[in-house]
Amino acid sequence: MKRFLILMALAACGTPQEQCINGVAGDLPTLDRLIAETQGNLNRGFAYESKVEMQPDWVNCTPAPTKANPEPKPQMCFDDVPTQVRRPVAIDLAAERAKLASMVERRKQLAAAMAPAIQACKERYPE
Repeated sequence: MKRFLILMALAACGTPQEQCINGVAGDLPTLDRLIAETQGNLNRGFAYESKVEMQPDWVNCTPAPTKANPEPKPQMCFDDVPTQVRRPVAIDLAAERAKLASMVERRKQLAAAMAPAIQACKERYPE
């Protein structure tokens, strides 16, 4: 949710032309990100896998104030907290190359299909 709000705030900051182009770009930014990630995997020879694991950490577990104890003494407890962990994983390089080629071809098709809408944005909002 936090990432979505940041993206929305950044999108609102662009020029009218940039906002228009971002509105019609559709899946191109996502596809560009996936192409870059796949190219990085091929350059490294492996990929990264991210997952959330529970890891122990000290957390504030001060009891809530009550009538009997309006100012409870601060307490710390050892508890499991969700933590995102990134680990290297082996990949099939041939399959990764085929995936990259497929995404690059799809990007060309999408860009060609969206070119008229992007050009219309540039004509409507010249910079």
